[in-house]
Amino acid sequence: MRPDVRGDEILWLASPDCAAERRLLDRLEALRLAFNRELSLGLFEFECHYAAYPPGAAYARHLDRFVTDASRVLSCIVYLNSGWSEADGGALRLHVGEGTVDVLPEGGTLVVFLSERFWHEVLPATRLRLSLTGWFRHRA
Repeated sequence: MRPDVRGDEILWLASPDCAAERRLLDRLEALRLAFNRELSLGLFEFECHYAAYPPGAAYARHLDRFVTDASRVLSCIVYLNSGWSEADGGALRLHVGEGTVDVLPEGGTLVVFLSERFWHEVLPATRLRLSLTGWFRHRA
């Protein structure tokens, strides 16, 4: 990885190791089913990893859908930080139309957006920034 583009460390979550992970993945599965039922998205699975951004780390503006792989449909972020404030920085900046929307990584916040449509970036924070980041996918 290039630290000038992406400064986080990740750990893929292949299977839950504890009850809290299982509960979170069960809720995300219920969300997948609801998206399919209400929006006919044809989502097949959810892949995810933990992301840890040390102080000062960022992630440059990007899309989550790869040019050579269109399986990622919805990007999903669950923030795991407690006691986060605006002074801590680390916002997710979504580029929406001609403007931007910043979302602070407050613990328990869920952000979902179309992987191929919304450019986004992670701004530097002054403290460790934690999330579970994943993608609802079509069959590849």
